[in-house]
Amino acid sequence: MKKILIIGSGGAGKSTLARELGTILSLKVIHLDTWYWNPGWVETPQAEWQSRIQDLTLRESWIMDGSYGSTLDVRLSVADTVIFLDFPRLLCLLRVIKRRFMYAGQSRPDMASDCPERLKWEFIKYIWLYPITRRPGILEKLSQLTSNQQVIILCKPTEAREFLQKIYNQVLNGQISSRDN
Repeated sequence: MKKILIIGSGGAGKSTLARELGTILSLKVIHLDTWYWNPGWVETPQAEWQSRIQDLTLRESWIMDGSYGSTLDVRLSVADTVIFLDFPRLLCLLRVIKRRFMYAGQSRPDMASDCPERLKWEFIKYIWLYPITRRPGILEKLSQLTSNQQVIILCKPTEAREFLQKIYNQVLNGQISSRDN
């Protein structure tokens, strides 16, 4: 596992899983939100965003979290491991609401600077409709990956915790190596 892509709905816990997995494997974590958003919630122009993604994916190893459908194919093509957090929409929505209050008036650690946490109706709608509008396409793309790409679909938080514990144990037992070893 050298290039790990973590995808899923807003509020699924992509950034948290990326941070924890990055610590276990000693891999650099790339939170796409920090690369996409500019101060004041200004979006990166599409051509620049595509170029940025190309540059990021060329790095030797990484854990990258974020969905960003316009660049998903590029990221999927180079990832050796894809983790899809296929969590229930109500859980994702509750987590986003909790996050809004946790980081009120400030930027999250996995967000670009000067982008204080907010909750817009469009994002709530995106999360609610994700299982209908986004999930089928993602599952189709995942089914088309090559046999040398590992796909891990986690459907609830306990599965994510068990996955992290399994990877931690494999590192401890020398079955897989962290980048510091």
